[in-house]
Amino acid sequence: MSAVIQLIHRGGIASAQGFTAGGVYAGIKTASDDVFDLGMVVSDVPAAVGGVFSQNKVLSPSVTLSKRRVADGSARAIVANSGCANCSVGPQGLTDAEEMTALAAAHADVDPEEVLIGSTGLIGVELPMALVRQNLGNIALSDDGGNRFARSIMTTDTHPKEVAVSTQIDGREIVIGGCAKGSGMIHPNMATMLSFVTTDAAVEPSFLQQCLKSAADTSFNMIDVDGDQSTNDTLIVLANGRAGGDEITGGTPAGDDFQEALTYVCVELAKEMARDGEGATHLVEVTVEGADSLHEARLAARKIVSSLLVKAMIYGRDPNWGRVMMALGNSGIEFEESNVDVFVNEIHIVHEGMSIAYLKDAVVSSMSEEEVRIRVRVGSGEGSATAWGCDLTEGYVIENSAYST
Repeated sequence: MSAVIQLIHRGGIASAQGFTAGGVYAGIKTASDDVFDLGMVVSDVPAAVGGVFSQNKVLSPSVTLSKRRVADGSARAIVANSGCANCSVGPQGLTDAEEMTALAAAHADVDPEEVLIGSTGLIGVELPMALVRQNLGNIALSDDGGNRFARSIMTTDTHPKEVAVSTQIDGREIVIGGCAKGSGMIHPNMATMLSFVTTDAAVEPSFLQQCLKSAADTSFNMIDVDGDQSTNDTLIVLANGRAGGDEITGGTPAGDDFQEALTYVCVELAKEMARDGEGATHLVEVTVEGADSLHEARLAARKIVSSLLVKAMIYGRDPNWGRVMMALGNSGIEFEESNVDVFVNEIHIVHEGMSIAYLKDAVVSSMSEEEVRIRVRVGSGEGSATAWGCDLTEGYVIENSAYST
């Protein structure tokens, strides 16, 4: 039976029991109203930890350090900054990441090895450690500081991305909350994203890692804005067990319910990232069904949602279904063209690989909605998957043509 998942109003990274968070403006980014660029999340007890990181061959030392510490299976805190990626700066990058976690550890009164780090922003610039030293101790940690933390990790995001849910597992209410940043340099295998998730559930560490990887594959690894994969992708979950109860393990109803709730949180955050793509005017949802396997359905959905021509088609409200067929054929999956059906916002426009009679004005009108849904049926297989992206507009080019200046 599926878990009953309830959204928590204005919930976020500090909604679960035993977590506090906060953010401050340290001067890493250009000053503006309500801008933050340095934040922390802290658990009041040791927490099981899982992490998923960028697959880029060029990695920020912040990622390298967090990967190493996540492998220990336990953590207490996360420190994060925006405005500087701490990447491609030589050995100094690791030195600075270690110092920043040590400063955070002193502020939270925990061991430095229990602190993880995330960085995002401009590549090729050293962390301004003088500003970090001066301001990190000013972070006020509180159970209502989640929004300040969420804003502290934003770069070109237009708004903070936060969500929290509650659900019943083994008769106990558990909460899962999180936040994310990212609106450009986003492509499957994660994005230019930081995402942090907390829960007061007690979860066996290896199962927690398994759950996070599964949730990432369904959510963050199924979004695309511009086809570029970042050097700093970091997804971390902390589970501190403050809700009580037995440790949740795999192969159990409790484990299934936890997986479902964690995946829900990650999907909601991933969709917000796609919706907030740089210059975007539409959230695009592509579902491929009837594929021979989940793997093939995911390949096809990601290929369609990441196609620049499909993105341009959405922006122009042009029901040029040939571009969908092109992207599907370029995905490498096995299918028969004569079995393909295509729907735009549930208006049937292609049947058995050929155009059918439909009211073009109705499709154009439906593509004016904030969300455009493309559904592609490729056969009668069991594989089904959904990917999310956005349209490609002049705004993307303008924003990225002067990013460093």
